[in-house]
Amino acid sequence: MSDEPFFRFQETKVLNLEIPEKKEKTNIRVNAARISERLNQLAAFGLNAEGGIDRSFGSDQDIRARKWLSQLWTHVFEAPVKIDPIANLWVRYDKGQTLKPIVLGSHHDAVANGGKFDGAMGVLLATEVLQTLKEAGYPLRHPLMAVSFSAEEPNPYNISTLGSRSITGVLTKEDLQSAVHGKTNEKITETIHRLGGDVDQLASHLLQSDELAAFIECHIEQGRNLIDSGKSLAVVSGITGIYREKLTLSGEANHAGTTLMPDRHDALLAGAEISLGLEEIVTDLNRNDVVATVGHFDVYPDSANIIPGKVELIAEIRTSDRNVLQGIIQAFSTVIDQASKKRQVGVQRDVILDQNGVPMDAHVQEALRQAIETLSESYLTLPSLAGHDSAHMAPITPTGMLFVPSINGKSHCPDEETKIDDIVKAGNALVQAVIVLDKELN
Repeated sequence: MSDEPFFRFQETKVLNLEIPEKKEKTNIRVNAARISERLNQLAAFGLNAEGGIDRSFGSDQDIRARKWLSQLWTHVFEAPVKIDPIANLWVRYDKGQTLKPIVLGSHHDAVANGGKFDGAMGVLLATEVLQTLKEAGYPLRHPLMAVSFSAEEPNPYNISTLGSRSITGVLTKEDLQSAVHGKTNEKITETIHRLGGDVDQLASHLLQSDELAAFIECHIEQGRNLIDSGKSLAVVSGITGIYREKLTLSGEANHAGTTLMPDRHDALLAGAEISLGLEEIVTDLNRNDVVATVGHFDVYPDSANIIPGKVELIAEIRTSDRNVLQGIIQAFSTVIDQASKKRQVGVQRDVILDQNGVPMDAHVQEALRQAIETLSESYLTLPSLAGHDSAHMAPITPTGMLFVPSINGKSHCPDEETKIDDIVKAGNALVQAVIVLDKELN
């Protein structure tokens, strides 16, 4: 990578937050056939026999996808593709404007046996929006940039949203130095270097709060709200907070045949009651912006003829409402106390993640709404219950997200699917939103 920072742009004025009620409608539209073809081309990198995508960060398929995307951007925009210190890919389209750039993008990596739309669609729609405005010769006041972030998905290094968290200063070089690939033992710093980055340059190349005009990410919803409503688009109001707690339950391992039922201190059954109790607490709330899961459950000694003496489990709660979270934790504490007393087991509780929800920028949300309305489309306003790179861009620049439906709510699997008609609607909405923001932001 070059040592010269490529984010640095001329100082500009603050946002003008007053938006006229009506916006000019343009006839600029994205190219549906081009989007579809590129989705299939990118999906070829990592396509497996089951129809899923294997394109984890640093893999051969990741490298192939990066090369393909870089060649595409270089050809379309006649501009060099920049690789920042954490190996994010950036391209800039401008006509010599001096205002700060409007950025669109997402990520191109995939979970193991994942789908072809998650992340990739957002990168390719960013490409299409920039290309469409370029071909239309629209007189933009701002430069435009597209980005594909590194390692948004869980990966063998156990560091997700790597690219966005690192380039915005949430993760430092020191945070990354101990991360290694779970199978190959390659250090993540070495992987980043293989991909063209250089973590030694990270601290001096961080994105600053005055460098970008706005950031928009388009993504599949990964849920059922849109598909069940019959609508094609949703403006994201915010990205969920995530709370995780590790519980260690200490009972008494004993012979499963000779220990009578009243004499048992079964850690597994205590863990089961706790897990079911958490489910009941959240189900009774009957809210579509709150979920909870026990997704990790280890049993010791894990033998058919021994009463489980120890259990480790991780409980996760997702909501953007801190008051709701505190209420759930309080009720969960009661469930834990009751189960531990009933089963006579000890409990150790450790909070391992307490990440606040992140609201999306009101100005960008309004621009997306206006854009959708110019297309005569109806839409939902939804929170995202999945994490995204936008959560880490939001503290740096006005950030917004647009969702499209996931058929049957499927994601992170080979059955992940989104209709091309919905993707095209999203692309056209993004074009209009960029035009709105280009006029309103200074």
